[in-house]
Amino acid sequence: MILQALDSYYHRKCDDADPAQRLPTFGLEQKEIPFLLEITQEGKLVQLVDTRIQNGKKKIAQSFRVPQGEKKTAGVIANLLWDTLEYVLGVDTKGKPDRVKEQHAQFVARIQALPASAQDDIGLQAVLQFFDRVDWAVLEAQAAWAQALEANAVMSFRLHGDVDLICQRPAIIKALRNAAAPTDTKRAMCLVSGEDAPVQRLHAAIKGVWGAQTAGANIVSFNARAFESYGKTERQGENAPVSQAVAFAYTTALNHLLRRDSTQRIQVGDASTVFWAEKESAFETTIPNIFGEPPKDDPDQGTRAVHALLSAMHTGKLGGDEGANRFHVLGLAPNAARISIRFYHCLPLAELGERISQHFTDLEIVRGQHDPQYPSLFRLLAAVAVQNKADNIPPNLGGAIVDAIFAGADVPYPSLWLNAAVGRCRAEQHVGYLRAAAIKACLNRQIRRSSVTPSNLPPEKEFLPMLDLTNPSPAYRMGRLFATLEKIQEEASPGLNATIRDRYYGAASSTPVAVFTTLLRLKNSHLKKLSVGRGVGFEKLLGEILSTVADFPKHLPLQDQGRFALGYYHQRQDFFTKKPDQSPITPEGNPS
Repeated sequence: MILQALDSYYHRKCDDADPAQRLPTFGLEQKEIPFLLEITQEGKLVQLVDTRIQNGKKKIAQSFRVPQGEKKTAGVIANLLWDTLEYVLGVDTKGKPDRVKEQHAQFVARIQALPASAQDDIGLQAVLQFFDRVDWAVLEAQAAWAQALEANAVMSFRLHGDVDLICQRPAIIKALRNAAAPTDTKRAMCLVSGEDAPVQRLHAAIKGVWGAQTAGANIVSFNARAFESYGKTERQGENAPVSQAVAFAYTTALNHLLRRDSTQRIQVGDASTVFWAEKESAFETTIPNIFGEPPKDDPDQGTRAVHALLSAMHTGKLGGDEGANRFHVLGLAPNAARISIRFYHCLPLAELGERISQHFTDLEIVRGQHDPQYPSLFRLLAAVAVQNKADNIPPNLGGAIVDAIFAGADVPYPSLWLNAAVGRCRAEQHVGYLRAAAIKACLNRQIRRSSVTPSNLPPEKEFLPMLDLTNPSPAYRMGRLFATLEKIQEEASPGLNATIRDRYYGAASSTPVAVFTTLLRLKNSHLKKLSVGRGVGFEKLLGEILSTVADFPKHLPLQDQGRFALGYYHQRQDFFTKKPDQSPITPEGNPS
């Protein structure tokens, strides 16, 4: 299913209206080429071109369509008309002159092995003449030579005055397309296309997956007898027969989606997540913006993306062909020399929009003026990490959250998310907006899940975005109680550097019976410092909160600690929210 979808996407992109977005045809791949040997038709070197441009602290090389690279092993095998400096020029950079001599010989031999139709091309003739008359003095005098030599950089050839590389010339491309498969290539029915075709033994590497090997890794591979079918030993690809054309198509499409500047990928924890549609759609690049961290120069990018999707849903734009357009969401994670599929979803855009909308509905909670309405997934993850650092985010958490979002409203978020949010609240004695939103979302999905499961217990009420005076949950009410006791202390002793939250929050949210008896006794002395009217108001509020609390439990389980945090957050926010029918009350109890 995944390979079929990627194959279809590849063929769509091959016919893209924008030439810059077209994917290379079979036999070619997109490759960053840092240096170009620009030569005349007579093979004379004009200059060594450095294609790299500064991008932050790094230099990024220009990308070109070149003949498909070979699967490099311990042996010597050359790419066609592009390779490392050792292969192309035969210059030793690692102290292995004999091996470099063999590499260069292989590079030249592969060019000479092209059919006669390609040998007549002036570009190919220029390359062969270059090898016959290399002027090392001119080459070594080039400004970029020292950097290319030090890095054993990848390079290729271009005729002086041309834009395309010599390996991109029509005669070379035609020779590649007409090249017959090796005589020992087995034929079988392709699992993707269903056609009888030569089978790709080793699939091209997938690059751009965070945490995987820099040289790339594979989705389809077999490297041990335990994974091979009977009679398929030493012929890895034959265990899952995919034709050479389809293997090229799906790997090219996936590498395109995972490229460095891709607008269709996001990094969620250790899961590199890509999005694409069966038919062209503006939402292919919009949806990643919903979950990705917005750039510093455009902090509202994610909010605009969410508004665009919700607006399309409300105006009925997703009710027709656009809404029926199927979207694919693929999460990839590193696994040694391979890539594992963390999750995969395929669903119509209309349904995808509903699930994204439900995600933000689950997160919706009363917030401050400067808190984001639609928090990015990165900010939500960082909020539950130790010291709010990205390096401390649990590696599997982000992918599991995305998986739950696209799986549907009744699928619970990972329990690790609730555990991390509650744990950070307890460790730091602080329940912030993002943590409270995460706790509410996790609890509501658990409640929703349990409501569809047969049970003799009455269904629990889902938590509202704001303070819910009717919620009977004892843990929720104890959180409200703790927030009220803290507010009494703050008003009784203005300017306190620390409140009961800094000392007692962890114990109150986990072992209430050990704390609340002391806190309720201390609040009596605090109330005496307030005006009569203000004291009576707090007494009424305490009575309302404790009206359904029969006793303080010895221990609160994880879910109830989440309810406690939510009750505390709601009550605190309510204290600082001006009521429409009331005048704001100053700490002294007088109208302001």
